[in-house]
Amino acid sequence: MVDWSGGNDRGPKPVKDAIWAAIGSGGQAGEPVYLRNRQVAEAWLIDTLTDFRARGERVLVGFDLCFAYPKGFAAKLIGREDTLALWDWFEAKVEDSPTKNNRFDLAGEINAKFPGVGPFWFNGLPRDISHLPRKGTQRAGHGLPEKRAADLAIKGSFSPWQLAGAGAVGGQVIMGLPMLARLRKRFTDALSVWPFEAPDTQIVLAETYFSLLPDLVQDEPHQIKDAAQVSLYARVFSALSGKATADLMAVQATSEGWVLGAGETEVLRKALDKLPPRLKNDCFAMPQGAYWTPVDEALAHLEAHLHPVTGTQSVSIADASGLILAEDVMAARSHPPAPNAAVDGYAFAGPAPEGLNELPLVQGRSAAGVPYEGTVPDGHAIRILTGANVPDGVDTVVLQEDTTVDEDTLRFYGPLKKGANARNAGEDMTIGQPILAAGRKLTPGDIGMIAAAGVGQVTVRRPLRVGVLSTGDELVPPGASARDAQIFDANGPMLAALAAEWGHDVIPLGRAPDDRDALREMLNDATRSCDAILTSGGASAGAEDHVSALLSDTGSFALWRIAMKPGRPLVLGMWNETPVFGLPGNPVAAMVCALVFSAPALRVMAGGGWRKPEGYLLPAEFSKSKKEGRTEYLRARIQNGCVEVFPSEGSGRVSGLSWATGLVALSAPAQTIAPGDPVRYIPFADFGR
Repeated sequence: MVDWSGGNDRGPKPVKDAIWAAIGSGGQAGEPVYLRNRQVAEAWLIDTLTDFRARGERVLVGFDLCFAYPKGFAAKLIGREDTLALWDWFEAKVEDSPTKNNRFDLAGEINAKFPGVGPFWFNGLPRDISHLPRKGTQRAGHGLPEKRAADLAIKGSFSPWQLAGAGAVGGQVIMGLPMLARLRKRFTDALSVWPFEAPDTQIVLAETYFSLLPDLVQDEPHQIKDAAQVSLYARVFSALSGKATADLMAVQATSEGWVLGAGETEVLRKALDKLPPRLKNDCFAMPQGAYWTPVDEALAHLEAHLHPVTGTQSVSIADASGLILAEDVMAARSHPPAPNAAVDGYAFAGPAPEGLNELPLVQGRSAAGVPYEGTVPDGHAIRILTGANVPDGVDTVVLQEDTTVDEDTLRFYGPLKKGANARNAGEDMTIGQPILAAGRKLTPGDIGMIAAAGVGQVTVRRPLRVGVLSTGDELVPPGASARDAQIFDANGPMLAALAAEWGHDVIPLGRAPDDRDALREMLNDATRSCDAILTSGGASAGAEDHVSALLSDTGSFALWRIAMKPGRPLVLGMWNETPVFGLPGNPVAAMVCALVFSAPALRVMAGGGWRKPEGYLLPAEFSKSKKEGRTEYLRARIQNGCVEVFPSEGSGRVSGLSWATGLVALSAPAQTIAPGDPVRYIPFADFGR
C-alpha cells in the first residue's frame, strides 16, 4: 500500500504529508516505510517489486492516487479515452526533482486546451500562472465533470482538479502518473493495471482510497496518520481471501477506472474482523526492582498476556500436518457410516445359542465397497469380509476360522453374543460431531481421523514467522576462520533449529554487531517479515547490552530477573509491535530459557494455546544438594530406566546440550537428591509439542 505525495523532499525525519508505504501478508503488516521524496519512493518500489518478482510471489500494489480523470479529459488532451496512454503523455510532460517540479505550470498549459477557465485550480506559487486560477470558484465553462463515478461513491472524496490545499489530490495525481507509466514499462508483461487490464499478472496495480475506513485508522498505533493508513490497508487487503479480492475486482469499469473497495467497506471490515488482535505494548510488564521472579510466576504472566497473532487459511488435509487448527473440525460423515464387519466370516441374526449352530447360506457376499444389496432372510447367514457393510436382516459375525461350510450350510459352535465382531454405525464418530478443537497442532494420526470423517479441508493458523538474531562483535559464522578472541555463533543455528522443530517458519536474521544504530536497523527490517523475534546476547544491563538499551526506549521494556539456573536475565519488549524475546548470550542458558519461556509463548502466539510440558517421574542416577531460592534445570538423559545428568553444571559446557535428551527440573525449595529418588524429567521434544 502506497500513500503518494505531490510535494517536495520532506527531509530525513519521518513526517506527515509525505510518501509512506507498507507491505502486508496474511493480514499482518510490516513497519510503515517513510520515503522522503518521489525519487526515493520510485526506487524503493522498483526494488521491492523486483524482489517479489524474483521470489515468484503475486503482489497487489494499492495506491492512494487517482489513476484516471473524469470522462472527456483524455479525449480532449490526447484524442482518445485511453487512460494508460494518458499516463505516457504525463510522463513525457512532467519535470520533477526532489526540490522542484512543474505541476502548476503544466496544469496551466492543460487548462489552455479547454474552453472557459479550468478544470485545474490552485496555484501554490507566488507568481501568477496563465490559465491557472487560484480559486475553484473562478472556473467556468471547461465542460468536464467535477468528479468521477468512483469519487461520487466515496463519502468525502476530493476532485482531481484541486492541485493543493487540505485534502487535495490533484498535485499527487499529476506527479504520480509518470511513475505509474514507468512501472508499466519496467515490468511489462509481469504487470497489469486494474481495472483497465485483467488482473491476472504477477504484479497488479490498483487505485484505492485510504479513507474508506476512517474510524479504524485512529486505532492504529502509529502517530503519523499516513503511516497508520498504509499499515491498516496493508493488513486489510492482505487479509482478503482470493475470492473476496476477485469479487471486489469484478466491476464494469469505464475509462474513469474504479477505486478498489469503493462501496464495499463491509467486506473490508469483515476481513479485518477475522484477524487476531495484536499484542499490547505492555504485555510483558511486570513489577521491577530487586525482586527475583519465580519461574511459575513468569510463565503465568506470559499465559495471561499473550494471544494468537497469526491469520488463518484453509488448506487441504494433505498439507495440514504440523499446522495449528484455527477452527473446530466437525465430522462430515459418521464413522463407520454403516454397520460393518470387524473380521472375515459369516453374518447372521444373533445371538447364537450354546452348542452346534447350523444356518443355510444365501447366495452372494458382502465385501468392502461392494455391499450385499438385499435383505438376508430370517434364519440364514451370508459370507462377509472385513470392513464390509452388514446387510439388512443380520447383525452378528462369526469368525471364519470358527466355521465349517458344507455345500450351502454354515456350521459353528456357540454361544456368540448378538453384535459380536460387528461395528455399529457411528460408534467411532457421528456426523456433525466435533472431533478436533481449535488450537490443536495436527499430527499424522489427526490427519487419518479427519480423512476418515470425510473432511478434506481444514482452517488452520498461518505458521508463526520467527526471526532469529545473534548479537556481539565477537561472533563469526560457523565454519569461518576465527581468532582466539572470537566465538563461533552457536546460538543462531541452535535457536533456528528449535523454532523449526516447534513448527514455526524460521527467518534467519544473521549477526548484529555491538552497534546500537546497526541493531536498530536490523530490528526495523526484521519486523517487516517476522511475527516474533528471538535474540541472544545483549540482554542484561551492561554497556554493550544493546538489545536491552533499545527496548528500554520503546515503553514496552521488561527486564525479568528469573529465579532460575541457568539463565536469570530475560529481556522482553515490543519493537514496532513485534514481540522480542531477548535470551542470554551463553548457549546453554539461551537454550534453557528458550525451552522454558519461548516455546510456550510462541505456541500461544501461533494459535496453539498454552501448554506446560509435563515430563514424568523417574529414579535419579545422581546425587545433588540444592539450595533454596531458584528453579534449576539440569541437562539429563535416560539410561537403563534411570535419569543421569551431565557431569558439569557449568553453562560454558555446550557439549552437554548434545549429550542430553532433556532436562531435570528441580523446584525452588532446598532439596537433596540421592540415587533412586524420583525426579521430574522433561524430554526436549515435550517443550515445543
